[in-house]
Amino acid sequence: MFGFSPFLSQLGSLLGGGSSDFDLNNPVMWVYIVSIAIVPFFMMYAQKFQSKVILGEISKSLVKLKTMRENARKEAIDYVKTSIKSSTPSDPAAGVDRFLEYFTIMPVDLDPSGIVRKLDLIMRTRDERLRAEVKKMCTGASDQEVTRVENILEAATALNLIYKVVRHFYLMGKRTTSMFVLVQLQMVMPLLLEEAEALQKAIGAFKRGQPIGDGIGPMIVGSMMLGKEKKLAARETVYSEDEYKGRKLYLLKAEGPAGTVGRPGEAINRLVGELGIKPDALIMIDAALKLEGEKTGSVAEGIGAAIGGIGVEKYQIEDVATKFDIPVYAVIVKQSVQDAITIMRKEIADSFEKVTSTVYSVIEDRTSEGQSVLIIGVGNTLGVGQ
Repeated sequence: MFGFSPFLSQLGSLLGGGSSDFDLNNPVMWVYIVSIAIVPFFMMYAQKFQSKVILGEISKSLVKLKTMRENARKEAIDYVKTSIKSSTPSDPAAGVDRFLEYFTIMPVDLDPSGIVRKLDLIMRTRDERLRAEVKKMCTGASDQEVTRVENILEAATALNLIYKVVRHFYLMGKRTTSMFVLVQLQMVMPLLLEEAEALQKAIGAFKRGQPIGDGIGPMIVGSMMLGKEKKLAARETVYSEDEYKGRKLYLLKAEGPAGTVGRPGEAINRLVGELGIKPDALIMIDAALKLEGEKTGSVAEGIGAAIGGIGVEKYQIEDVATKFDIPVYAVIVKQSVQDAITIMRKEIADSFEKVTSTVYSVIEDRTSEGQSVLIIGVGNTLGVGQ
């Protein structure tokens, strides 16, 4: 019959003596015995224990996301109820809930030919549909109020999507106890929470119509437009004309103070194509994502079309620049994603003078008297006039 004697004898030998030297009253001996017994146990169950710990951490984060999602929904409903003077007052909850679940299917990209035109059509249809839904929900509201509601609902929709995706992978990981799913979700959770908190803060700025970090480009160009005649270049996009040291300046930005980014790509096509304006240089001013460790509000100069989005506007601008051989220069203000969608920080506002002087420096260095320059302020022009 199997007993502990052979095992103790062998263990005693390993420890420097025979079985007679093995003392069960010696605590050191028991540490070795327990250690040897625990190793197989943890080999079998350690992953399950780790999964439980990770599930607990993700569960707490999921509760935070759900709270943010519900708060955003409530704020959107309350804003429409209390701030929008609708001619047909009704409960906007159903409209808000329908908006939160709205989705957009991107066009097929197996054949890349014409993909930008397809994207342009899809996004325009989406924007017009959402605008119509908001106007239907806020009957009698002004265009500026409608854009505020749109921005609030966009932030609430993003929060709703983040929550649903995290919940999906949480439940999948819980059901399958897959460490690969859970560990990946645990790694990205701090970034998702950071983005969700920024979206929640952004709703406050949208409700009050305050400038956000992304509006630094329109703010600079808008200041150049002060006192000048504004003309419509495209939907929700205006331009003005000015002069600087013998150069003709064309100033372009989204029409403020409504919360919109306008259509700069379409505007450039119209200015160059229909109106016959042939700029010798194109300067774009925009907010740009900073790297960790870089200073918020720092200014940098470069080459290329400085504009975000899914790429439609950027393609249109680059296409015109290539067709007419127009060099494209960029001046950016560095900031984080959180800074871009929340109330404009002092560091970003303080970059105003430096960006302006950099733009004028580019004009002097890259063009000569008698030439023309098109300057575009890219970004959300919420709270920024012209």
